[in-house]
Amino acid sequence: MSEPQQAVLLLLAHPSQHRSEVNLPLFELAKTIPGVTTVDLYGEYPEFDIDIEREQQRLLAHDVVIFQFPLYWYSTPAILKEWQDLVLEYGFAYGTDGNALKGKRFFCAITAGGKEEAYQAEGYNHFTLKQLLAPLEQTASLTGMRYLPPFALFGARTAVEDGLMAQHLEEWRELLTALVAGKLNRRLAAKLERLNGHLDQIITG
Repeated sequence: MSEPQQAVLLLLAHPSQHRSEVNLPLFELAKTIPGVTTVDLYGEYPEFDIDIEREQQRLLAHDVVIFQFPLYWYSTPAILKEWQDLVLEYGFAYGTDGNALKGKRFFCAITAGGKEEAYQAEGYNHFTLKQLLAPLEQTASLTGMRYLPPFALFGARTAVEDGLMAQHLEEWRELLTALVAGKLNRRLAAKLERLNGHLDQIITG
């Protein structure tokens, strides 16, 4: 069943965009999708002087929130943590009367340098991507947002050479367009390990 049209907020956190072969093309493509608001956090706040009121108003004005970032030391780049610490205040995002984000949809668009097999219990990194994202999943839970699995690209370091970009970009376009149109089956999507690779199952007609 389709939902009403959704306003999508995409927050990019990438401290080295001049070296980005994946995240920057994804961000530039997102700018072309009507209904998607794109924010470059490092571009807007190079000194980390985050405007809390402005960011909270952005959250209030949107139905879907996406964190886009390269996985850095199994976590988010620094500005995204700073953003969470300052913007997701008690009384706004959680706690007494802190229900501003309740019911909004949330997921991460991630690039990981290692191959997918490295993110397994027996792999090089010892933990799955789902396990590494547990703090963000719990943040969504605490704030009342509806968490979805990530849109993730493994092997990002060699994605261009390996010919992975065209399909990844097309799936990104399809996903964002479906989100804006309210055509994502949230219940089916929530059961997946990641959103990409399964769009034919979770995008409704």
